[in-house]
Amino acid sequence: MPSFDVVNQVDLQEVDNAVNITKKVIANRYDFRGSETEINLDRKQLQITITTEDSMRLQAVQDTLAGNLIKRKLSPKALEYKEPEGTSKGGVKVVVVLKQGIDKEMAKKITKLIKEQKMKVQTQIQDEQVRVTAKKIDDLQTVIALLKEKDLEIPLQYVNMKG
Repeated sequence: MPSFDVVNQVDLQEVDNAVNITKKVIANRYDFRGSETEINLDRKQLQITITTEDSMRLQAVQDTLAGNLIKRKLSPKALEYKEPEGTSKGGVKVVVVLKQGIDKEMAKKITKLIKEQKMKVQTQIQDEQVRVTAKKIDDLQTVIALLKEKDLEIPLQYVNMKG
């Protein structure tokens, strides 16, 4: 039977590229000249740390990072910004967590959305992904179109399509 998996995976290499491009852009911007602004990716912890002097510069770094993620075909929805905190030098530091996987609540929400359509498909929650199975591939494509038009809090990818 045809099936596919609904997942939330972030390509760490592309995130790394977006962070490095953001660093270069910040280094060349006139409004950041002489400022102590840092942006670092921790691959093991799946988080980005942004440190700068004030909230205006912090917002500029966040906007630049989001733009670079979009250029690399990554959704800014994969980023979860924690509360900004002060640094010992009077600056601002924020931790940005990369969201990977689909948690139980979101998996249930996705399953409910699909079942509400009364289509002939089965859904199955497996760890951090949702498997969708149907007799016809057209039904699966309809499910993908449905999920793409819904504005969920996390970015979704559709992988392992088997016909």
